[in-house]
Amino acid sequence: MTIQLENFKAGEIRKSYQYSYFMPTTINHRWRWATSDINWLLEKAAIRIGELNAFARLVPNIDLFIQLHVTKEAVVSSRIEGTQTNINEALLPKEEITPERKDDWQEVKNYIRALNTAIEELKQLPVSSRLIKQTHKILLDSVRGEHKMPGEYRVSQNWIGGVSLADATFIPPHQDHVEMLMSDLEMFLHNDNIEMPDLIRIAIAHYQFETIHPFLDGNGRIGRLLITLYLISVGKLDQPLLYPSMFFDKNKLLYYDNLMLVRNKNNIYQWVKYFLVGIEQAATEAIDTLRKILHLKSSIEQDLDQQFGRRSQSAYKLFQHLFIDPIIDVDTAMTVCGTSYGPANELVAKMCKNGILKEITGQSRNRLFEFEPYLKIFDQFNER
Repeated sequence: MTIQLENFKAGEIRKSYQYSYFMPTTINHRWRWATSDINWLLEKAAIRIGELNAFARLVPNIDLFIQLHVTKEAVVSSRIEGTQTNINEALLPKEEITPERKDDWQEVKNYIRALNTAIEELKQLPVSSRLIKQTHKILLDSVRGEHKMPGEYRVSQNWIGGVSLADATFIPPHQDHVEMLMSDLEMFLHNDNIEMPDLIRIAIAHYQFETIHPFLDGNGRIGRLLITLYLISVGKLDQPLLYPSMFFDKNKLLYYDNLMLVRNKNNIYQWVKYFLVGIEQAATEAIDTLRKILHLKSSIEQDLDQQFGRRSQSAYKLFQHLFIDPIIDVDTAMTVCGTSYGPANELVAKMCKNGILKEITGQSRNRLFEFEPYLKIFDQFNER
């Protein structure tokens, strides 16, 4: 069976007791399209992804910068679902988070842990139901939704929008179909007999996952996380440097509208175009971010010897550490530099004076210091 993208039939409405649900068409088939604008958008997105990955391979010590990229994606993907944590809060220790923000903070931290763990698991597992369930279990650990079957596909009906099935915006497929539909999605991702560009494959897979909505909670975050996992698994990315959720958040109404356009009007063609534009823009932003990071690192490093004199070796160690851990205290400086409290405190104070660090608590004790120039690179769209 071959599906023509322009003539796709998304599924059908089926009755179940007192409500109707959407039963999506299976996707593990060959796909074709006739219009050239898809190919043009695909080429642009693929070139940008290739440039990002090639650029990252040339960056010395790229691992220094990975964690803040992951944190950025976690913050923005969670924000789409309504959390309020910003990137600075996500880097703070739990005891520094106000009680009313702790739940949001924990959801973001879980996302970071889920993505990092899933990337590590890709060394042994393919992108599969097993990996998706493991990742979902981490995502919902000890947060809102922890009682909604973490790590298991749903066995009851869910819905999107409204407060009940009666006024829902969209009702996903009945729970009896979830296992079959997810099996079909998994086979689609790995079917070598389907000759299809990876970016279009994950665009269709993301739509299908969001339509199946296989979990009782956390579907949006897992669906967006799946994009990064898949691109790493097929070798399009070596590292999780792409944060597509930024594009989806900036264009949130279009994100949901285009998903619904497939379900209501069979227009998967528009969804794929929207997705490819998003990937191209996200890759462009990621390249720009890396350039800014490298410029910042180079401009500060070249002055360390002159500014810190005999302490330049300790300053260099701490400076390198700040890219991994951009909010520190003096105890952290002691550990990183291998010095006692006095020299570490003096080093931190000098870094504050030189504009590398900034004290953020306003307290005389238990002070915290942020690597403000670095965080500003990720601090877009008035998050803070």
